[in-house]
Amino acid sequence: MNEKFHLLDVEAASVELPRQFTCPYCYEPHPLALMAVEQVQRYVASRTDWADELDAGKMLGVLVAKDDAGRLGYLAAFSGNLAGSVRHSYFVPPVYDLLDPHGEFKRGEAQITAINHEVERLEQSQELQTLVQSLAKQNQAKHDEIGLFKEVMAQHKQERDARRRDGNLTADEQEALLNQSRFEKAELKRIRQRHEEELKRIIGEIAVFRHHINVLKSRRKQMSEALQERIFRLFVVSNARGERQDLVEVFKPLGTLPPAGAGECCAPRLLNYAYNNGLSPVCMAEFWWGRSPVGEVRHHGHFYPACRSKCKPILDFMLQGLDVEANPLGQPMADETLDVVYDDQWLTVLNKPTGMLTVPGKLLEDSLLSRFLEAHPEAFGPVVVHRLDQETSGLVLFAKDKATHKALQQQFENHAIRKRYIALLDGIVPHDEGEIALPLIPDIDDRPRQRVDRELGKLAVTRYRVLERSEGRTRVEMEPLTGRTHQLRVHASHPQGLNCPIVGDRLYGRAASRLMLHASRLTLIHPATGRVLTLDCLPQF
Repeated sequence: MNEKFHLLDVEAASVELPRQFTCPYCYEPHPLALMAVEQVQRYVASRTDWADELDAGKMLGVLVAKDDAGRLGYLAAFSGNLAGSVRHSYFVPPVYDLLDPHGEFKRGEAQITAINHEVERLEQSQELQTLVQSLAKQNQAKHDEIGLFKEVMAQHKQERDARRRDGNLTADEQEALLNQSRFEKAELKRIRQRHEEELKRIIGEIAVFRHHINVLKSRRKQMSEALQERIFRLFVVSNARGERQDLVEVFKPLGTLPPAGAGECCAPRLLNYAYNNGLSPVCMAEFWWGRSPVGEVRHHGHFYPACRSKCKPILDFMLQGLDVEANPLGQPMADETLDVVYDDQWLTVLNKPTGMLTVPGKLLEDSLLSRFLEAHPEAFGPVVVHRLDQETSGLVLFAKDKATHKALQQQFENHAIRKRYIALLDGIVPHDEGEIALPLIPDIDDRPRQRVDRELGKLAVTRYRVLERSEGRTRVEMEPLTGRTHQLRVHASHPQGLNCPIVGDRLYGRAASRLMLHASRLTLIHPATGRVLTLDCLPQF
């Protein structure tokens, strides 16, 4: 019996199998996956020796599969390492063991570490510190001596000028005064030259150190890049067709090496083990255990899609040969009549349905913009004034000519256009109203997710007001005072925000039938008439 393959109980046999394998980028966990998750959660809760590390936060995953005897079971995995190891009997092994003390990574890491120590030794050496101090002292000495000598020269000049004003100077006395001026100017030049020569000597000795350090750093960078490529060559993954590729080959179509940490997440580990051990994947799910990382939004027990930068290229290869559910976010919506809230010869306001892109994406042409242009062939120039997330519904403003577009854009830039949203939150917001200020920055490893970063993030401010509290949920009105990507979603879900994710938020909360966020009110100054235009559109939740 395979110790990594944990059989599901008899009750699982009565559950209908999914027709297709889970789309890892947008999914609601299948009941079989939920059964497996419950068992994994019981197991990790029993490991009191791991409690502190798990409480700090860890992504875990399950893959339900069938063995060659047709029995249903599951595999479990964690991302990264756990308790200083990547190998534990309950969980599948890594694609490649970075922590193997005799492995390629540890050998290469030891060489790079040795260079790090040498760089650190040189940078902190007493000789270099002494030279740096000498440089500062020499600069100060130069400044002091030249300053003092200039004061003497100024005093002598005043005295010479006074004698010249008194007159009655002989030719020899006039020559003497001129010679004094010439000598002091020459002496100032000699003082400067003497100090410059000493500074040049010290700077040269420092440069020798810096050159040696830079040579080591350059060698370290080359060794690190070469090691990284060698390691990613050792991360060999399989797909359902029996094909195998290392991660360098997987990422080659993107024109880049894999990012750090690629191949160490749950999903690649789970699929790779299943393929290599004759197991047939049925469904999968990944969930967060423990506290949210600093800056990010992860809630204990919530399910999350696979990250895009590190995992998507790998999974796109590994899922080949499986019948996988279509990503609902990548499918065109059924034809439906545009919901026109306002329309005149200058602009149009539409009620965008949830699930529709505002503008065409990389993988999907269908969008509110394309449908607007089809319905309004008279529109010309740039027409898109602002956007809503694909899963957000509500009011979207389009211009019909260049002048109107420019005027509306200026209103947005000047914060003259006001937007209000209605959101249904998963949890009870304690205060009736307030303001959230959490600076946001894109999560470069998991776009389009955003994270809170108080040093590098851009200002993001949201005003909110509670409308209703009922059955563990809160309906709120939210007004963004800035316009950052996913601002309302992060401000609602972040522990330092409302700590109540928007219902249906698959990125920052729990997936549901839809994201319960709706742009319900739009207030602007009409570019042509100058009148204040306020438009309302209630949500369908």
